[in-house]
Amino acid sequence: MGRTSRKRSTLANRAIVASAALILGGGGLIAVNVYASAGEGASGSPPGRTWNTGTQMSTIDCPDVGNELPDVPDEARWEVDRELAAMDTQITDAYQQFADRKDEISRDPSLAENAVLGPLKAKRTASIDRIATAVERNADRPQGLDGLAPCSLRADDNNHDGGGYGAGDSQGQDAGQDADQGNDQGADQGQGGDQGADQGQDGGQGADQGQDGGQDGDNGQEQQGNGPEASDFVDIQSVQPNVDRPRQRRGASRGTFTTNCGRNENGKFNPDNVIVAPGVSNGAHHMHDYVGNQANDAFASDDDLANGDTSCRNQGDKSTYYWPVLRLQNGTAENDAEADGGGKDQNIGEIQTPSQVTLKFVGNPTGKVTAMPRFLRIITGDAKAFTNGDANANASWSCTGFENRQLKDKYPICPDGSQVVRSFAFQSCWDGQNTDSANHRTHVAFAQDNGRCPNGFRAIPQLVQRIVYDVPPGPGFAVDSFPEQLHKPVTDHGDFINVFDDNLMKKVVSCINGGRKCR
Repeated sequence: MGRTSRKRSTLANRAIVASAALILGGGGLIAVNVYASAGEGASGSPPGRTWNTGTQMSTIDCPDVGNELPDVPDEARWEVDRELAAMDTQITDAYQQFADRKDEISRDPSLAENAVLGPLKAKRTASIDRIATAVERNADRPQGLDGLAPCSLRADDNNHDGGGYGAGDSQGQDAGQDADQGNDQGADQGQGGDQGADQGQDGGQGADQGQDGGQDGDNGQEQQGNGPEASDFVDIQSVQPNVDRPRQRRGASRGTFTTNCGRNENGKFNPDNVIVAPGVSNGAHHMHDYVGNQANDAFASDDDLANGDTSCRNQGDKSTYYWPVLRLQNGTAENDAEADGGGKDQNIGEIQTPSQVTLKFVGNPTGKVTAMPRFLRIITGDAKAFTNGDANANASWSCTGFENRQLKDKYPICPDGSQVVRSFAFQSCWDGQNTDSANHRTHVAFAQDNGRCPNGFRAIPQLVQRIVYDVPPGPGFAVDSFPEQLHKPVTDHGDFINVFDDNLMKKVVSCINGGRKCR
């Protein structure tokens, strides 16, 4: 199944998704935290700091060339992907210069243009020209890309309440809350807050944590790195239930298939992303957890994945499942403190091994599903949603016992006895032709609000991931992110490449369409 040219989609919303209600202090603090919009990484880490809710943050905001680029021929895809990765590095270098000189820039704003934005524009112009030349070798030269070179300085002055998902949010998805397809851990994500995982949590009602939604952030821990802020956290008990269970229609595929691939107990990590930046070491600029296929790195081919070992109990599943690690920002230095994707990219703290990982494939509420093609690639969520806007965001945060309350741009503060939950409900419709697309999105789609796939797409088994962490209550944890994304919860995302063997994929489809629960 070839990777054919697909039109790159333009994000509908380029506004910053501000996941915190940030207050400009009376002293008018400027650029204490800074970040770039499309960059992927920076070198070095700022000194530790205590929690702060009186900070105004500034950003280098650059148009996302990858989203604006027109069709990319197959022959040019590799070269274009590498150049886009190089542009990300350019932005993060500029981000680091901006961060290092923030005090000077606050006194002399013209310095930002002369020392940071001007040189960055020149580098981006050269990269855009190389991208256009690569496309021109096999198709018409794309026009109008030069206008994407300039970047600007802007402030994060948006003010959002960080509410949770409701009906229709996140492309109509609800973090995998599907009727009669509850979690193996016993967490029925569409039910009341006193249910949940069979670790014995009762939702922690009435637990007195002394927390106020994370606004005071005073839990005795020193926050290090470049985010998140205390205002990125909210007490889950203050969130109203907001999950709607999709209606199952006649003919719905009600079965499930669960694959057990472990919790990354063997510690497979790398800062690569073979989907977005193939052939580029540290293409993600943050560390990923991997379960399933053990051959996945920036240089892995389809053949490498097909021949790789797997951590999955069923050896017919050599798929690769990966997501950004979650860290405790407790002052403990991890082994990657001086490495790319770790401390060099401002991802600081102790990596947490999940207490549970559930990988479940579910059906469609309106009809049967068809088999996924082998090597189908799916990215859900947007690692740059803080600056790109939330058009592609699909983060979902909650606590065990409270999974009828989902947060998209806040981390949850869970009561005693409850654990943090990250959920990903992947796209469940496929265009029937391509295993990937130029922007790695348009070959798959979310089902519409009525449960049906868009015209030209067919329903496939939907991957629903549930990742649980036993972390101390209160602020003090965060997902890895591109440095300029400030570890915001809205940037959470998941990646998947299907490497089921044909026989096992047939079983997956049969179980789902037949209404059975299989493993």
